[in-house]
Amino acid sequence: MDLGVRWKLHGDGRTPAPGAVVRPDERLSWPRTAGLGAQHVVAMFGASFVAPVLMGLDPNLAIMMSGVATVVFLLATRGRVPSYLGCSLSFVGVAAVIRAQGGSSATVTGAVFVVGAALFLVGLAVRRFGARIIHAAMPPIVTGAVVMLIGFNLAPVTASTYWPQDQWTALLVMLFTGLAVVCLRGFWSRIAIFLGLVFGYGVSWVFDLVFGKIHSVDASGKLTDHWRLDLSGVGQADWIGLPTLHGPSFEWSAILVALPVVIALVAENAGHVKAVGEMTGDPLDDKLGTAIAADGVGSMLSTAVGGPPNTTYSENIGVMAATRVYSTAAYWAAAGFALLFGLCPKFGAVVAAIPGGVLGGITVILYGMIGLLGAQIWINAGVDLRNPLNLVPAAAGIIIGVGNVSLKITDTFSLSGIALGTLVVITGYHALRAFAPPHLKTQQPLLDEGTSSYDEAKS
Repeated sequence: MDLGVRWKLHGDGRTPAPGAVVRPDERLSWPRTAGLGAQHVVAMFGASFVAPVLMGLDPNLAIMMSGVATVVFLLATRGRVPSYLGCSLSFVGVAAVIRAQGGSSATVTGAVFVVGAALFLVGLAVRRFGARIIHAAMPPIVTGAVVMLIGFNLAPVTASTYWPQDQWTALLVMLFTGLAVVCLRGFWSRIAIFLGLVFGYGVSWVFDLVFGKIHSVDASGKLTDHWRLDLSGVGQADWIGLPTLHGPSFEWSAILVALPVVIALVAENAGHVKAVGEMTGDPLDDKLGTAIAADGVGSMLSTAVGGPPNTTYSENIGVMAATRVYSTAAYWAAAGFALLFGLCPKFGAVVAAIPGGVLGGITVILYGMIGLLGAQIWINAGVDLRNPLNLVPAAAGIIIGVGNVSLKITDTFSLSGIALGTLVVITGYHALRAFAPPHLKTQQPLLDEGTSSYDEAKS
C-alpha cells in the first residue's frame, strides 16, 4: 500500500530550478527538508499557540497533537495533499460560550470531539456522493453567514476580557501586527501573528521595567496590581515531560453550541484542498472527502486526550507558495518538531505566560479576520445580497449570533448565540427557498469549478 512516504530527490537536492516546483512526492536534501519543516512549525506558531490559550487548554498538548494530526492527515491522503494541521481558531468562540455557561475544559473538549466526529461523517459522505451534497445543504450564503457570526461573536471576549488588562500594550500590539501583515513580504508576512506575540512580550517587559505593576483586571477578572509579564511559571517548569491529559465530558448544551463550526471547517478544508491543487498542478478533487474526514479524525484524537481541535492551516499553504516546495517530507519533519516541542513543559509555560494585553491586540485582528472570511466566501461565490432569499436569513442569523440572542425552550434548555444563529440561517434559508418564487432561486455552488470533475466522477 502506497502511504506517500517515499520521495524522489528533486534535482541536486538544494534549490528548485527557475520556474520549477518541488512536488509532494519529491524532496530536497534531508538537512534542507528539516529546515523547511522547522519553518512550517514557526509559521503556525502564532495562531496555533494563541488558540489553545484562548480556549483555556494546554498549549504543550496542542502543539504535540498538531503533529499527530498532521501525520494522520498525510497518511490518509497518501501524501498527495501537503498540509499542516494546527489548532483551529474557529472553536475559540465556542469555548468562550461553553465556559461562560460554567463548562470545564473536559466539557469543551467533549463538545469539540463530537464536532470532529461530525466532520468525519461529512467527509465520508462527500467521498460517497460528491461535493453536491455540500452545495445542496450549505450554499455560499449559508456558509458565509455562519463563518461571519462565529468570528464576530468573539468581539465581547476581546472587549471585556483581554483589552482591559493593558489597553496601551493591546493598542501597540494591534498596530504592530497590522503593519506586519500588510507591509512584510513572503515568509515574514505569514508569521505576522508570531511576530506580534514576540513584540508584545518585549513591550510588556519594558513597560514593567519603566512603569512597574499595572492596576487593572488580571486574567481572572479581578481588579488588582499585577505584572504585565509574569514568567514565574517558566522557572518552575521542567525541560522534559508529558503534557497534562484529560478525558472529554459530553453535555448536550455544549455540543449544540459547538456543532455549527462543522460548516466553517467544511468550507475551510474545501478552500485549502482547492488552493493546494492549483499550486501543485495536481487536481485534488478526489481527495476532498478524504481530507475532510482526516481533519475530523485528527480533531477526535486530539480532543480525546484533552487537546484542542485541528484543521489545515492557511499560513503553511502560504509558506509553500512562497518557497515553491510542496514536499510532504517537509510536513513529516514539521510534525516531528511539533512532537518534540510538545514534550518541553518549559516551552509551554512561556506560551501560557502571554500577557492579556498582548492577546487583546492580537485577537482584535484575528477575530475580525475570522468574521470577514465569511464575507470573502460571499464575494468569491458572487452572492447577491439584493436577493431577499439571501439577505433575510443571513441578516437575522448574524444579528442573533453576534448579539448572543437567546431562545428559552424549557427551564433547563435554551439556544443562543452561535447555535441559534446558525439554526436560523440554515433552516431560514431552506424554508424560505421552499416558498420563494422561481426568479429568486438562483443556485450558486459553494466550491466553484474546482469540484466539478469530482462530481462528474461520482455521477
